[in-house]
This record gives sequence, structure tokens and C-alpha cells, in this order.
Amino acid sequence: MYHNPVMLHECINGLAIRPDGTYADVTFGGGGHSRLILEHLTSGRLLAFDQDADAMQNQLDDPRFTFINQNFRFLVNFLRLHKALPLDGILADLGISSYQIDNPERGFSTRWEADLDLRMNRKAGQPASQIIATYSIEALKNILAEYGELDHPYRLAKAIEAAREHQPIQTTTQLMQVLGPYAERGRENKFFAKVFQALRIEVNGELEVLKELLQQSVKALRPGGRLVVMSYHSLEDRLVKNFMKTGNFEGIENKDFYGNLITPLKPITRKPIMAGEAETAENPRARSARLRIAERRADG
Repeated sequence: MYHNPVMLHECINGLAIRPDGTYADVTFGGGGHSRLILEHLTSGRLLAFDQDADAMQNQLDDPRFTFINQNFRFLVNFLRLHKALPLDGILADLGISSYQIDNPERGFSTRWEADLDLRMNRKAGQPASQIIATYSIEALKNILAEYGELDHPYRLAKAIEAAREHQPIQTTTQLMQVLGPYAERGRENKFFAKVFQALRIEVNGELEVLKELLQQSVKALRPGGRLVVMSYHSLEDRLVKNFMKTGNFEGIENKDFYGNLITPLKPITRKPIMAGEAETAENPRARSARLRIAERRADG
């Protein structure tokens, strides 16, 4: 079962849907957002992207709907192929779905023993076990520090190296046994969530793919078109915030002769929209969600 989308109505409201418009849901998953977008369309079109083959089973039987089983890093290429440019809105709900977490064989969760995989698309790239087996201590340390924001990443990388010399680390349980002694007592779940997040980001190239999506959104959107992005950790949110505000990922402001910001997007939300108390009580995953909305400038 795919999860109920977080801040569903806030996301749809953020798109400011035109009934005859063309939209892209680049993280289709269980199709929750797509179903609601279609309810707002009359003669419009919706194209949905998802690289996970499991998401294909959720396709919607609607002549206005097109499902594309691809990573959203190929957004513009496939929109061109389907003659769907320019778009009136793009929606991205980043991160992993409850379905992926709850599916033991995917290796996304610490709750079950499973192969250490963590790939969104199981037909592409290398699984996390391969990274654990082949990366140098320095590379492992960098991943744990940058993508997991973990304390003492070198110590963790050293523990992995020492353990893999005796026996391959191929399952979620094996990795947890290796790193368990370094987790703060009583905060083990948070510790392992960061470890798995770091590996997942590396396995799927998530931050690079997000950068490509944000850059392509400028080419894909018509002036006045909306970009709606929901992220679940600070690394993603920082990229989204900086790009929406300045047009680059460093947050460097470029201004014209008159002191006006030169940037292709105009943020609609100065601060991220957060889920309300009722929603976070019902769905703990909503606590970390940050929703940001921007509009394509006419002169960007």
C-alpha cells in the first residue's frame, strides 16, 4: 500500500491548476497527487514520472493521463517526446514512499533483515551492499558526513572497513550489527535512519538528480507556471530554497544595475509550508516535510 500523500491539498493548491493546463507529477508513487490533479482538469493533460517499476501497477485509466516509467532527471526529453511543453506546473514529492519502506525486500527499512539494496530503480545502478564493499574509507566517511550528517563519520567508515575484511556486509541487519555500538543509547532509530539516508542518497544520486530537475523546471515551465516541491531533509530543502530564490544552488544573489534580483523563479512561499498538528499526529512522516512553491518569471 502506497502512503497517503503528505500535505496533499496544500500541494494541489500550490499548483494553482488551470482546467486546460498541462502538468507533470514527477514522483507518481501511489498516484494520490495525480488523482487529485485530474479532478481539477477538464481538457488539460497530466504526465506522471516514476522510475520504480512497482509504481506502474498504480497507473490511472484516463485519456488525459500519461505514465512515464523513467527518472525525472529526463523530464524535458520525455516532455518533448510527448509534445507536452511548456508545462503549467510541476509537482515533486521527494523521498521514499511508505510502500517502499514497508516492502522488506527493497532494503529501505531497518525493521527487517533484507538485502542492502536501497535502489529506487532496481534495474539500474549498484546496490548499497556494493558501495559498502568497494568504497574507500575516505569515500564512506564523506557519504556519512555529507548525506547523513552523522557525528564521527571516520570512525563509522573505519568500522565498516574492519568488518568487511572478515565477512561481506550484504544485509540491513549485518550493517546494523557493525554500526550498532556507535549509536547513542536511546537514539538508535535516529542514528540508523541517518545511516540509511546517507546510503540511499549515494545509491540513487538523489541530490544530483534533484539539481537536474530544478534546472530543467525552468526550461519546462511557461511564464507563470508553478513549481511545487516537498522535501524531507535539510539537504534537499536547502537546494530547493536556494534555487527558487536565486536560480543557483549556493544561494548567491545576482542583481542587475538597478539592484533587482536576476533569477528565473519567484518564490511564492518565503518560508516552507509545514504539516499541521492533526496530520503529523496521524502520519509521523509529515513532521519532516517542507513544502516550497515558486512561479516561473516572465523575464527569467
